[in-house]
Amino acid sequence: MNGLKMLAIALIVAGGLALAYGGFTYTKTTSEAKIGPIVLAVKDTETVNIPIWLGLGSLVAGIILLVSRK
Repeated sequence: MNGLKMLAIALIVAGGLALAYGGFTYTKTTSEAKIGPIVLAVKDTETVNIPIWLGLGSLVAGIILLVSRK
């Protein structure tokens, strides 16, 4: 399997996941304080939304790369 087909499959998978989930969330620690044995931390949950047009574009680009010949 050459690199172009691997890229096409990766784009198809990424586009499908983007359309299925529409985004992802992650947690990051913004500040932390250590006072003796006590540890205080603030954790924020951030959400990243992936636009539908980006998922569709990735899916279509992957299909075009997979179908096209050299």
